[in-house]
Amino acid sequence: MIGIGCDHGGYALKQEIIKYLEEKKVPYKDFGCDSEQSVDYPVYAKKVANAVLDGTCEKGILICGTGIGISITANKIKGIRCALCHDCFSAQATREHNDANILAMGGRIVGPGLAVKIVDTFLNTAFSNDERHIRRINMIEE
Repeated sequence: MIGIGCDHGGYALKQEIIKYLEEKKVPYKDFGCDSEQSVDYPVYAKKVANAVLDGTCEKGILICGTGIGISITANKIKGIRCALCHDCFSAQATREHNDANILAMGGRIVGPGLAVKIVDTFLNTAFSNDERHIRRINMIEE
């Protein structure tokens, strides 16, 4: 199960990603928001992050206008490793090296075609389990 959430600046891109998830038959839970009316991104970042932490969702996707605020909010929650990615290489590297559990993107930064490729890369890249990466993740979590 993938948790997905956004603010008004990420709403349109969230709809495109949901179409992709449905096409690929990837189960997801939409935590909102439900329109382009102005809302506060921390509300949705916390909903998705808590669902990842409690095991309701395996991974999360967060989208705001730039991806910055929503990723900062998610990363304030212990146990969350949210990576702001606007290219496929970063999405792959953060899964392999950081075992990131939430992907953040900017709806005003990345177009829908690239966003879908980034999501696909993030969801389908496994953590490397290399000792050096495990050691570094443990250092992050301390």
